Amino acid sequence: MLRLSLATSAIALTIALASCAAPKEAVDVTTTTLTEAPPEADQVADATAFMARAEQELSDMSDEASLVFWAQATNITDETNAAAAEAGAKATKLAVSLANESKQFDIDTLPPELARKMQRLRSGITIPAPSTPGAADELSKITTDLDATYGTGKFNYKGKDLTLDELSTIIETSRDPEELKAVWEGWRTVSPPMKAPYARMVEIANEGAQELGYPSLDQMWLSNYDMAPEQMEQEVDRLWSQVEPLYEELHCYTRMKLNEKYGDDVQPATGPIRADLLGNMWAQDWAAIYDVVKTDTPGPSYNLTTRLGEKGYDAIRMVKTGEAFFTSLGFAPLPETFWERSMITRPEDREVVCHASAWDVDNMDDVRIKMCTEVNEEDFDTVHHELGHNFYQRAYKDQDFLYKDGAHDGFHEAIGDFIGLSITPEYLKQIGLIDESEMPPADADTALLLNVALKKVAFLPFALTVDGWRWDVLSGKTAPEDYNDAWWAKRLELQGIVPPGERPAGAFDPGAKYHIPGNTPYLRYFLSYVMQFQFHKAACEQAGWEGPLHRCSIYNNKEVGQRFNAMMEMGASKPWPDALESFTGTREMDGSAIVEYFDPLMTYLKEETKDQTCGWDAPAVE
Repeated sequence: MLRLSLATSAIALTIALASCAAPKEAVDVTTTTLTEAPPEADQVADATAFMARAEQELSDMSDEASLVFWAQATNITDETNAAAAEAGAKATKLAVSLANESKQFDIDTLPPELARKMQRLRSGITIPAPSTPGAADELSKITTDLDATYGTGKFNYKGKDLTLDELSTIIETSRDPEELKAVWEGWRTVSPPMKAPYARMVEIANEGAQELGYPSLDQMWLSNYDMAPEQMEQEVDRLWSQVEPLYEELHCYTRMKLNEKYGDDVQPATGPIRADLLGNMWAQDWAAIYDVVKTDTPGPSYNLTTRLGEKGYDAIRMVKTGEAFFTSLGFAPLPETFWERSMITRPEDREVVCHASAWDVDNMDDVRIKMCTEVNEEDFDTVHHELGHNFYQRAYKDQDFLYKDGAHDGFHEAIGDFIGLSITPEYLKQIGLIDESEMPPADADTALLLNVALKKVAFLPFALTVDGWRWDVLSGKTAPEDYNDAWWAKRLELQGIVPPGERPAGAFDPGAKYHIPGNTPYLRYFLSYVMQFQFHKAACEQAGWEGPLHRCSIYNNKEVGQRFNAMMEMGASKPWPDALESFTGTREMDGSAIVEYFDPLMTYLKEETKDQTCGWDAPAVE
């Protein structure tokens, strides 16, 4: 249940911006007298006044709309859906209006900070509507309906209507390939009705992006990384090339183990892996099948999910423990309103969007999480991740409105997962979940690393698949009638997986993943999975750690916390290389830390698969 942050960029909320304002008349700077200020000075003064007004209007609407969206996400009804659609339309109209109004100013002639804000104003709208009458209302209704369709989706299995959570539990725990296939295909019956409105949404949003000066929405999204879109695509290719060999070895080893478990008829010994056998509804996290693919080396003597139950943990205590990690680094505790207003468990009396998310409702102190928390290892990790968003939000709360965001969206996702890398046996011992006698010996490291790799390394090509598919859709390269075929071509190319059976003609399998109908750009997750290891290595070096990276925990290290907070306080006020350098000492994202972290596992995997035919011979998707 991979995590979504609704605490993303101030304008990237799209559905959380301000009320419509009549566009300001363009300033005439074509004539001056000898006693007047130079035209450039007039331009800067007018741009400064415009930006002050824009930020105030955006801030006001964000405060208003966030409460509406919170109400809809935590209580899905016709009324809350309608209210969210209305707020979204209002927000989109303002966002587009201000972005278009900003085009009267030449960014190249503005002071750097003002130019940076102007660029963020223009490119930060996730799903822009054109100024055509009715377009924003139509777009907002579509996005709200897509969200509600996903959030209320159910599949009847064995006479019972099952939610995504319940269906996912079967995928995680069943080892019956027929049942897995039935449940996997069942969840994907929820998404076909989304296909036509999704295609219409893409059409409207591309018109909005073009009106703002971008050739298509994918190029607008890729403009948010302090470099040209084509440079960012090259950067992604470079990072993937660093970590791809590690994924290929994990794929080869996992396929070998699945073949041993199920036989050639279910999982052949060569080629791609059947998606429903990997323990996750989207094959993005393979940790649930650790029992099938576990190493032949010793592993930990404890099971964290079991131990949490034995120690009397409930959902609240899980979150309290996550908070305690951050306070051990020197951060102030969460405000009392967090505990009063968060949705930490699934309510029994209403429909909600259970997908875990972190919220910053007033851009100051009203931070919250929304989770249907279960007492298990996965949600123990998720709690630390979501709180990372909240502590980041609070760190940059004093920045100007357009800078109340991560240095780029990957930073926001990396923060909590970076903390999660410190959930080591040593940390579990320090907080009393295991005792000294249960500390895994050094020869258990391979098993521990495999468990982490099934979560982290397996995810990397999935993250590239989601936005790789979506960029082709947004650019017009993939037409609606080809949505599903293109999805599976991309999944085969990058992940080496295939569906458990032939997909029906009307299938819309991308829509079965929340971030597609929910319109959450997904590149952030790929970047975060690289950067969290880069942060971890830098933090361990700051702490003076001399052992292997996978054994390092920064729990209770206030010096690291101080430097960490200094980076977070910057928000988006500086280009991301500045923020990265402030904590890691380098200005370049780098996958070498993840390679170093898993180096002992890589050696083991290569030895285990030396007699296997690795790879899956997928044709490259053009």
